[in-house]
Amino acid sequence: MIRNFLIGIFIFSLNSMTFAQEEKYTMPELKYKFDALEPHIDAKTMEIHYSKHHKAYLDNLNKSGGNTILGATAAGLEDLMFAVDGKNASIRNNGGGHYNHSLFWDILSPTPQKMADGKLEVAIKNQFVSQDSLIKLMNAEGLKRFGSGWVWLVVTPFKTLTIISTPNQDNPIMDLDDVKRGIPVLGIDVWEHAYYLNYQNKRGEYLKNIWNVVDWAQVGKNYEAALQSPLLKKIEKSNWKSFKEFNQLYSQITLPAKAGDYKLIKEKSDELLTKAEMLEKSNIPGSFQNTDIKSVLKELTSVIKDLHKSASKKPKDAKIQANLLKVEEVYKKVLEIVSK
Repeated sequence: MIRNFLIGIFIFSLNSMTFAQEEKYTMPELKYKFDALEPHIDAKTMEIHYSKHHKAYLDNLNKSGGNTILGATAAGLEDLMFAVDGKNASIRNNGGGHYNHSLFWDILSPTPQKMADGKLEVAIKNQFVSQDSLIKLMNAEGLKRFGSGWVWLVVTPFKTLTIISTPNQDNPIMDLDDVKRGIPVLGIDVWEHAYYLNYQNKRGEYLKNIWNVVDWAQVGKNYEAALQSPLLKKIEKSNWKSFKEFNQLYSQITLPAKAGDYKLIKEKSDELLTKAEMLEKSNIPGSFQNTDIKSVLKELTSVIKDLHKSASKKPKDAKIQANLLKVEEVYKKVLEIVSK
């Protein structure tokens, strides 16, 4: 009996540990009842959309293991959207479904503020002349989206506003081939399940009417939060294509060299030098303009030239190793600036 008792305690403790480690994402609580947005969004559509469609994305996200990667906080969900790539379709689709809908419910209200004010109003006038122009552009993007997807108002890494459309449950935080990354502050769902019961195939009518329940006060809060978000700097770095390409090649050829295998360095040192020169001449993100990044990139190109010489003309491993150490020292300086 004592043995069974101890086993029971062990299993209970193990289950408790697992539960603590695998905290689940949860459904956001609606600030209004299902019928509160009528006649613009009918109660049945809201109920099905929230309790069936969104809930399914949430459940599948938790099953996919996304909650164990970066935690279950709101910031963790944004980080998950930033980190997930096309190889993990389940986390991307279901995590996107959860993130996108959570933002969508939050910007809707039965008693919305109809006009933007404050910093957001100024930004809209600067970028789009007027709020009406912005709405027309977003509606046009929503109508152009073939099949299912979303249309977004996004804060870019330059802290400007732009309008983006994405397919399926993708969003602008994700690393997408044809979309400039940014933080969405307003998203309109153009999947048919968002409007079909009331509007059938009339997506244009849905897009026209939904602005009656968009709360610009909440969009303004989202905008100011995005301007201050550390994620914006991460996105800015991720958009630095030359840095990404250099880092990828650098990692590929230096990892074997650290184990004493110099074959890739000998084969690809010329390509690494080309990438370094492109990086030095590239458009450096604005947040690094007040650093010594330019001089460090120049130094990096110089030491990689030495590495290339030692790796291409009767290469001696000892000389390659010495030059590689110099490259590593300089590249650490680059990473220190980029990681701040």
